[in-house]
Amino acid sequence: MRIQKKGFGLLSCWLSILLVLPGVAAADIVTDWSLITTQSIVTKGGRTGFVEFSIVHASMFDAVNAIERRYVPYKIEPSSPRHGASPEAAAVAAAHRALVALFPEQAVTLDAAYATSLAALPNDIARAKGIALGEEVAVAMVALRANDGRAAPAAVYVFGVGPGVYQQTTPFPPTGQPVNTHLPAVTPMVIPSPSQFRAYGPPGLTSARYTRDLEEVRQYGSLNSTVRTDAQSEIGRFHTEAPNQFWGRNLSNFVASRNLGTLKSARLMALLAFAQTDASISCFDSKYTYSFWRPSTAIQTTVDPAWLPYVNTPPHPEYPAAHGCAAGSVAETMDYFFRGQRLNFSFNSTVTGITHDYGCPEDLVDEIADARVYGGMHFRGSVLHGAALGRAVAHWVVRHSLQPRDKGGH
Repeated sequence: MRIQKKGFGLLSCWLSILLVLPGVAAADIVTDWSLITTQSIVTKGGRTGFVEFSIVHASMFDAVNAIERRYVPYKIEPSSPRHGASPEAAAVAAAHRALVALFPEQAVTLDAAYATSLAALPNDIARAKGIALGEEVAVAMVALRANDGRAAPAAVYVFGVGPGVYQQTTPFPPTGQPVNTHLPAVTPMVIPSPSQFRAYGPPGLTSARYTRDLEEVRQYGSLNSTVRTDAQSEIGRFHTEAPNQFWGRNLSNFVASRNLGTLKSARLMALLAFAQTDASISCFDSKYTYSFWRPSTAIQTTVDPAWLPYVNTPPHPEYPAAHGCAAGSVAETMDYFFRGQRLNFSFNSTVTGITHDYGCPEDLVDEIADARVYGGMHFRGSVLHGAALGRAVAHWVVRHSLQPRDKGGH
C-alpha cells in the first residue's frame, strides 16, 4: 500500500522543477555498504549509531575522492598511490575496514560481504590500488574519531520537579535513566560546537502557543482518541521505527534511486550522515538544557490523570523533538544537493508495512510533525523547532564540508 503526500501547496515544492525518475532504483557500491552499515548498527544495538554511520561514510568519501580529487576531502588525504585505482574497490575497502574496527564482533559477516563485493570487481591492479587506498583512509578515520566521546559513560540525569519539568514516562528503561545523556558531549562531525545551534526554548506554560499545542495533542494523540482518523493513526505509527534503521535504509535507497555514480553517491551519503549526526548531537544538547516535560506528564498532571498516548513515549526530554531535528537536517541537505530539481521520493516503514510518497523534502518534515502529535509524544511546536534546528545545522554542514575544489562545481 502507498500513501501519496502531495506538496503542491508548499513554496519549496512550487519552486522546484520536475525531475523524472526511473521506476526502479539501481543500487551502487556506496549505498550497498550504507545498507550494510545500517544493519551492523542495528545488530549492535545500544546507543544511537549516528556517529558510526558518519565514520563509515566519511571513510568512503575520502577514499573515493582521493582518486578523483573533485572535492575538498573531509579529513584524510591518503599517501597510497591513487592513479589508476578503482573507486569502487576503494569504497568497499574503506567501508569494510571501518566497520570491522567499529564492530569487531561482526567481522565474520562483514568479511563475507566484503568478499562478495570484491568478487564483482575485476581482480586487477586497479582493484589492488583501490583496496590499499580505502584501507588507509578507514584506519586513519577511525583513529581520528577514537576519543570523540561517543563511548563515554552516560551522564547521570537528575530529575527536577515542578510544572514543565521532564519526568519519567511509561515505559522507561530499567536503569531509571533517560537515554542519550552522553550526546551533548560528543564531538560533532562538522559544526564547531554542540551548542552552536541550540534551540531557543519551549513556549511558556501560560502562552497561547503552548495552550494550543497541548489541546491538539490531548485530542489527536490520545490512545483512545475519537478524532484521529485511521490514516492519521497509520502516520503516527509509521514514524516509530527505530531511527537508525528507518533513516539508514530509506536514505540509502533514496541516494541509490538518483543514479549519481560512485563519487557523488559517496558525497551525498556523507553529507546526509554528517548533517543528521550533528543535528542529533545539537538536538540532545537542547533537550538536556531545557528538560521540558512530555505531553503525557503535562496532560496527566493538569487535565486528565487517565490520559495515555497512542504510542509509547521515548525516554528523553520532549523539547525539541529529535525526529524534527533529523527530518530538518535531511530536508536541508536534499534541498542543497538537488537545488532547482523536484524531488519525488518514497520512504517505507517496517512498523506499518506501507510506503509513503513525497513531492518534496518539506512534505516529509510536515508529515513527521503530524506523526509526533498523532503518536501523543510531542507538542507540534517542539517538532517545528527541532526541524529548524536540523535545517540550521545542515545548512552549516553542507557549506563547510566536502566543497568542490574549483568552487564552481557541485
